[in-house]
Amino acid sequence: MPMPHNIVLSPPLTRRLGLLALGLATLLPMLGGSLANMVLPALGQAFAVPFASLQWVLVAYLLGITCLTVVAGRLGDRFGRRRLLLLGLGLFALASLLCALAPTIGWLIAARALQGVAAACMLSLALAMVGQLVPPARRGWGMGLLGTLSACGTALGPSFGGLLTAGFGWQAPFLLLVPLSLLALGCARLGLPRDGSSPQPERMNLASLSLLVAALLCYGLALTQGGALALWWGAGALLVTASFVRRERRAPVPLLPLALLGAPGLGNGLVASALVASVMVLTLLIGPFYLRGVFGLSLGTVGLMISGGPLLAALTGMPAGWLVDRLGTRQVVRLGLAVMGTAALGLAGAAGQFGPLGYLLPILLLTTGYALFQTANNSAVVGEASEQTRGAVAGLLTLSRNLGQLTGVAGLGGLFAALVGEQGLTLASELVFGTRALFALSALLIGLAFWLVGRRREGVLVSA
Repeated sequence: MPMPHNIVLSPPLTRRLGLLALGLATLLPMLGGSLANMVLPALGQAFAVPFASLQWVLVAYLLGITCLTVVAGRLGDRFGRRRLLLLGLGLFALASLLCALAPTIGWLIAARALQGVAAACMLSLALAMVGQLVPPARRGWGMGLLGTLSACGTALGPSFGGLLTAGFGWQAPFLLLVPLSLLALGCARLGLPRDGSSPQPERMNLASLSLLVAALLCYGLALTQGGALALWWGAGALLVTASFVRRERRAPVPLLPLALLGAPGLGNGLVASALVASVMVLTLLIGPFYLRGVFGLSLGTVGLMISGGPLLAALTGMPAGWLVDRLGTRQVVRLGLAVMGTAALGLAGAAGQFGPLGYLLPILLLTTGYALFQTANNSAVVGEASEQTRGAVAGLLTLSRNLGQLTGVAGLGGLFAALVGEQGLTLASELVFGTRALFALSALLIGLAFWLVGRRREGVLVSA
C-alpha cells in the first residue's frame, strides 16, 4: 500500500524518524553480512553443496557492496540521496525475501549479490545524509551513532543467525531482515528531507565501472576455483585490471582516485588495512564449522560465542580513540597489530585444546587488537590526507577493506576447505589441523602488516 503524502509530523518527531531510518540503514547491511556466516553449515546440509559453493553466499554479497560503494555517493548526488536510499531499502527488503525463498544455491547467491548492491546504497547514503538531520555542532555525535550501530549489526548477526537457524531453519535469518527493512523504509519516507533541485553532476564513468565489476568477479572466481581454472581466472583478473587502470589514467573524471596511491605511505596503509580485514573475516567464516565440528556445540551457542568478538570490538572503539589522542596513531597501530599477532599465534597453538574457551579467549584478544588498529589506522590514513582529497582517500580505504574481506572469504576460506577436505568439515581432527594452519598464516599476514606500518618516510607516516 502506498505511503500517504499528507501526514504532517512535528519537526522533532520527523528528525527522530529520520535518524532511526539512517541508523537502520547502517545496521542492516552489517547484520545481513554477519548473520550469513552462521547459516553456512545449514545451507551445506540443505542444498548438499561443497564448501566452494557456500563461500559464494558471502562472496556475492561482498562483490555487490564493493562494486557499488565506489559510485553510490555520486549516484545519490545525481539522482537524489533520499530517493536512492529509499530504493536501496526497498531493494534490500526484496533481496532478503528472495534469499529466504531461494530454491537452489544459485538463486540464493544471485539474491545475495542483489542484497549487497542495496547494502552499498544504504551504507553510503546514510553516512552522506546524517549531516542534514543534525546541526554542525552535533555532527560528530551523529557519525558516532552510525558507527556504533554498524558495530552492533556485526555483533548481533552471529547470535541472531545461530539462534534463528537452530530454531526455525536457515530461511529465518533472512526473513528477519524483511520487516526491519520495511520499518526503515517507512521511517525514511516520513523523516528524511526531500531532495532539492540540485544541479546534475558529471556523467558517470560506466565503462570504468564495468571493468571494475569484471575485475572483481574474475578475482573472486580465481580464489574459489581450483587447478587450471584458477590460473585462467587469475590471468583474466590481471588483464581486466590493467585495462581498468589504463582507462582511469586517461579519464577526465576517474571512478577511483588512483593517482593518490603515489602519495608517500598511503599505499602501504591501504595494504595493511586489507591484510587485517582478511584475517578478521576469516574468524567469522571458519568459527561456526570449527566450534560445531570439534566441540559439538549447538548453532545458538556458537552464534553467541562468535558475537563476543564483534561486541568487544564495538566497546573498544571509544577507548581506542582515547589512546590515539594521547599516544599517537603510529604507536597505537603497532600496539593493535602486536596484540593481533599474539592472539593469532595463540589460536594456532591452542586449537583443539582447552575446550571452547581455548578458542573464545584468543578471539576476544584478536578483536581487541583489531579495534585498536582500525581506529588508529583510519585516523592516520584519512587524517593525513589534504582537505581536498580526504573524501577520495576515505573511499580508497573502504575499498581496500572490502577487498581484504573478499580475499579472506574466497582465498583464505578456500585454503581452509582444501586443507580439511569436504569430508573434513565434519571431522574434528581435520578441522583442528585446518584451523591451526590458517591462524598460523594469519599471524604471518599480521606480521607483514606490522612491517608495512613500520616503514616511514620523512614527515609522513605510512599508515599511522
